[in-house]
Amino acid sequence: MPEAPGPEAAARLIAAAGQAAAHAYAPYSKFQVGAALLFDDGSVVTGCNVENVSYGLTSCAERNALFRAISEAGPHRKVVAIAVTNTNGHPSPPCGACRQVLSEFAAPDAMIYFPGNNGIESRLLKELLPFQFRLDPR
Repeated sequence: MPEAPGPEAAARLIAAAGQAAAHAYAPYSKFQVGAALLFDDGSVVTGCNVENVSYGLTSCAERNALFRAISEAGPHRKVVAIAVTNTNGHPSPPCGACRQVLSEFAAPDAMIYFPGNNGIESRLLKELLPFQFRLDPR
């Protein structure tokens, strides 16, 4: 399984997330988010947030990217890195729901890259969600 990407590959993943954010449907919040997932086979899948007037039905970029990846290639690949960004330049780590859903399909040491107050932050998914619900204990 590939390790988390180095700085140049992480920058490309962040750029892919930025391109996905440009496609977001966010007429209510004006907060366009994009995500890019790097899988253990080297493939990258992107997604963006899609809002709904009933806010609870809004779907986040991270989950849209993951669901797209599963629908296109099945559930057997593992996510090794995740980049999330937005068009507003605000800090935006994945929300709790996205952290939990991603954890089911992520490698144990999956890295997440996201805008922070001082530039791009990087954290292990297990740092952001230390007590994830799992079928297989790690």
